[in-house]
Amino acid sequence: MFSHNKRLQYTVRVTETNPGLANLMLEQFGGPQGELAAACRYFTQALGEDDPGRKDMLMDIATEELSHLEVIGTIVAMLNKGAKGRLAEGVETEAELYRAISGAGNDSHVTQVLYGGGPPLVNSAGVPWTAAYIDTIGEPTADLRSNIAAEARAKIVYERLINLTDDPGVKEALGFLMTREIAHQKSFEKALYSIAPNFPPGKTPGDPRFTSVYFNMSQGEGDAVRGPWNSGNRWEVVSERDAQSAVDGGDGSATTQLDEAEAAVVAQMAGRTASVPAGDPMTGAELGMAEDDALTEVDRALQSEGGGADAPGAPRAPRT
Repeated sequence: MFSHNKRLQYTVRVTETNPGLANLMLEQFGGPQGELAAACRYFTQALGEDDPGRKDMLMDIATEELSHLEVIGTIVAMLNKGAKGRLAEGVETEAELYRAISGAGNDSHVTQVLYGGGPPLVNSAGVPWTAAYIDTIGEPTADLRSNIAAEARAKIVYERLINLTDDPGVKEALGFLMTREIAHQKSFEKALYSIAPNFPPGKTPGDPRFTSVYFNMSQGEGDAVRGPWNSGNRWEVVSERDAQSAVDGGDGSATTQLDEAEAAVVAQMAGRTASVPAGDPMTGAELGMAEDDALTEVDRALQSEGGGADAPGAPRAPRT
C-alpha cells in the first residue's frame, strides 16, 4: 500500500524558466538511468525477494525513487512554466514564440508543443520510456551488482546535468538526488557482501580449468600494460594463438549426431543447394551494368554507321 505526502522530499527552487534545460532533465525522468526505471527495477525485485531484510531495503529504496521521480518531474514542470503559459495563451507573435521554443535548443519543442510543458515519460531525445530498461534476472547476487551499476550511472548523469546549469536552486536539488544515488549504492554493496559466498553469481560453479585463465586475444600495442585483471598468481595468461583454440583438448570442430532419416534428408538438401565452382554465370547485376560499362550489339551497329540515337550529343533511348 502506498500513501502520498504532498511535500517533496527536497525543496525545489527554480530561479527562471528554461525549456531547453527542462528537456535535458527528462533524461532522469523517463530515461534509462532515470528515477522511474530505478523505482520499477527495485519494486519488482522486492516483490520477488525471499530474504526479509533485502525485501525491506528494496521496497524502501523503490519508494524513495518514486519521490525522486516527483522531484525531477517538478523541476521539469517549473523550468517549463513560463514558456508553457506564453505558448498556451499565445501572448507573443508567432515568430517570437517560435524563437522561444526553438532557440532554447535541446529540442525543447518536445515538451512545449507535444506535452504542453508537462513532464512526459520520455528521455531527453523524446524516446518513450520502456520496461526494457529493467534488466532484473531474479538472482540476488546478479541483481545487486546490476543495481550498484545503475546507481553509478545515474550519479554520473546527475553530475552532467549539474554542470549544465547555473541556477542555484536547481543545482541544490540535483545535488541532493545525486547524493542519494551514492547512499543507495552503499546499501546495495552492503547487501551484496552480506551474502556469502556471493561470487560467482548463482549456484553452479564454473569449470576450474577456465575460471582463472586470461586469454590474450587482442595482441599488439598495449600488451605491455598488465594489472591485477591479467597478472599475478590468480591468473594463467594464454598468449599463444594455437593455445587459444580448442582449449577443451578436442580438434575445435563442430559435430552433431543424426539418425538415418535425418542424415538422408540433410544429404538431399546439401546436394540440391550445392555450389558449382566451375564456369562464370551471368548475373542480374552484370546485365544491369551493361548500360553504363559495356556496349550492346545495337550500340556498336549504330556507332559504325556514325549516327543514330547514340551519336555524340544525341539522347539515349531507353532500353527494354
